[in-house]
Formats: sequence, structure tokens, C-alpha cells
Amino acid sequence: MAARARCPECGSGSLVEDAHYAQQQLVCAACGCVLSEGLLTTTYTDEEHLREVAYSQSTGQKEQLSRCLQRGIRRVQDLCKVLQLPAVFEETAVSYFQRALQLPAFHLVSLEKKELLGGCCVFVTCRQHNWPLTMGTVCSLLYAKQDLFASVYLSLQKELGLSVPALSLADLVTTHLNSFRLFQPAANVPAPFLEDKEKLLARTLGIVELASETWLVTGRHPVPVVTAAAFLAWQSLRPGPRLCCPLARFCHLAGVDLPPPAHLRLRELLEILLGMASQLSWLRGFDLDKKTVVKHIGDLLQHRVFLLKNAFSQQDGEEQQDTAPGQGSPGRDPGSPSSRVAQEQGCPSAGRRRPGGTLRPLLPPCLLHPRKRLRAAAPSAPASAVTGDEPISDSEIEQYLRSPEEIRAFGRAKAWL
Repeated sequence: MAARARCPECGSGSLVEDAHYAQQQLVCAACGCVLSEGLLTTTYTDEEHLREVAYSQSTGQKEQLSRCLQRGIRRVQDLCKVLQLPAVFEETAVSYFQRALQLPAFHLVSLEKKELLGGCCVFVTCRQHNWPLTMGTVCSLLYAKQDLFASVYLSLQKELGLSVPALSLADLVTTHLNSFRLFQPAANVPAPFLEDKEKLLARTLGIVELASETWLVTGRHPVPVVTAAAFLAWQSLRPGPRLCCPLARFCHLAGVDLPPPAHLRLRELLEILLGMASQLSWLRGFDLDKKTVVKHIGDLLQHRVFLLKNAFSQQDGEEQQDTAPGQGSPGRDPGSPSSRVAQEQGCPSAGRRRPGGTLRPLLPPCLLHPRKRLRAAAPSAPASAVTGDEPISDSEIEQYLRSPEEIRAFGRAKAWL
């Protein structure tokens, strides 16, 4: 007769079979020690080979995604759905996020930066596919600060070695105007203020290109320039009821924020337009100001290339600007086609002046309105006349000694004194 099994821990022979989650286990009733456990089939890879595994090994924790990774993937997918991005964008952004979380650089970062990492992956994906998306749009959706988002974005770009093309100015204009609320009828938008989206976009692009050619964009944040250009384009398309609308109200009706430098960019654009308007013959008879010049923006943009070319060519000196209307510039035949075109356009080499008599030079704003002026150096005290009788220190004399004989002679002379 076979000996009865006993518990290896306490030696008790009272062993019972207990069903734990439909799994048979042999348990000691005295001390609770589990002597053996049954087998379960897993739903993971072992089930494909019809192999049984123990209960303690059937949880499959190694094959599950971490909670942080799952939450990040859901955040990326939700952001792509909000932005209505194609499916291939979502797959690329998710792959970037999974690759980034495997890097040690993103293991010990704060939870806030990990949440922004998903937005950075979406932002990078859109830039790589030439999809117009700004950093401010992503930050507004994630309720994040732009400086923190920019730091995570730069870290992601460096760690993954991603090549991210810059967003062109035209794409930025398109993206910014897409957020305007002036294209659909609304209760808070008067009917005369509604505008066709394509017309406003085309006119705004022309004004932004003009600003770029006159150095108004270089070194500046582009959003204030685009906002000012969109405001002028909107006014010029229907100037009658819109000229009395200020920039702040325009931004309020459009549902966009008013950046503080937009007023400065608007003033600079109006100065450029006034300078161009003074060069057109059919506008010289009008007393144009910063409001009435908006009515003629369409004509100014149509002849933009010609007007700017002539304006740039007249920055050489006052003698070229004061040339008589019947004379051409040096080296140009008055009967040549180019001279006839200039005369027909009413733009002789001397006539490009504003109504006030002065022509605004088309120079970069940093040269027209420098913020920091060089301070003149304080005059130094007048140096005393050198007579040759000034005392010479011993250390200075040693700098002129070259040979050992001179050093010994100097030592003897110093001892004798």
C-alpha cells in the first residue's frame, strides 16, 4: 500500500483538492501550502501550439502594452481624429511615439512632457507630409505652453534623427485663415462682414508676399504679419462698410486672438502701400491716407513687381530721384520700350514721391526704425605730452634685456647705486 502523501512544510497528511478559478490545486488544510496546481491553456502564443502552461504563467503580462504607452497611443489617435488627419498620418505618429518611449531620454521625463510627446509626434508627421499645422494649434488642443512643447519637440527631433521641413509662409496663411469665422453666416457676424474664403485667401497671400519682398517678415513672428495682411485684404474686398471696422473688432468677429505686434505690422504695411500708390499716375490726383489707400490694394498688387522694381532702383541717391520727367535714367534710350512703359505707367525716374513730397525708402525696418542706437564713446582724458624724462620701473627695464652680458651689467650698476 502506497504511503499517503504529506505536506513538505508541516508534515500534515490532510491534503485536499481545491478548485481555484476552475483550476484544481492540491492544498494542505493545516498550513495552506499549495503542493501542486493544475494546468491552463493560454490565449497567447502557447495556445497556437496546443501547449498548456501553469496558472502563474498564464497572465501574459509580457505581451501587454504598458499603461503609459496605451494612454499615449490613445492620445495620439484622438488628436489625429480631432484634426481629421488621414489614416497614414495616424500610423506614422503612433510609430514615432512607440519608438520615442523606448529611448532612455524619455524614460525619466515628467508626465506632462510624456503627454506632450504624442502631440509632437503628430506635429512632426504633419510637417513631413506637408500638411499645414502650426505649433500653436497643437498647444491649444493640448492646453500646453509653447516653450515646453518646443523643448519636447526639439528633443524628439534630436533623439529620433528626424528631418522636419519648415512650414512655408503660404501654408501658414492657409492654416491661419481656416480658423476664421467670417465664411459662414453667424449671429454675431453682420452680413456685410461675411466674405468668400477663396477670395480672402488669394488677396491675403498677395499682401503677405508683398510684406516678404519689403523685409516686413524677416526676423518677425509670422502670425502678426498674416493677421494684419488678412485684415487689409478683408477691408479691400468690400471697403464701403468695412473701413470703419478696427483691427481688434475684426479679430473678435473672426474668432482669433489679436497678437500685440499686429498693429505695428499693419502700420508698416500701410506705409508700403502709400509709397506704392504715389507711383501710380491714376492715383496721384487723390489725397490718399491710410484708410483710403485700402480701396486700391487690388491695383497695387496687380502692379506690385513693376512698382517695387522701380522703387528699389531709385535708392541710389537724390540726384536720380530729382531727374526731370522728360529725361530717362542714365544709359537708357528715351525711346526704348522700357522708357515708354515707365511713362505710360506714370512712373518717370523722378516722379516717385508721396503726396507729402517725400518718398519712403524701401529699406528693412531695422534700418528705418532702429531700436538700439550706438552710444557715442565717452571722450578720454587728454594724454600728457611725452618728454622722455618719465621714470622707468625695473620690471619694464627687464623686458628690454636680451643677453646675459646686459643682465650682468645691469646688476653691477644696480649694486653700485
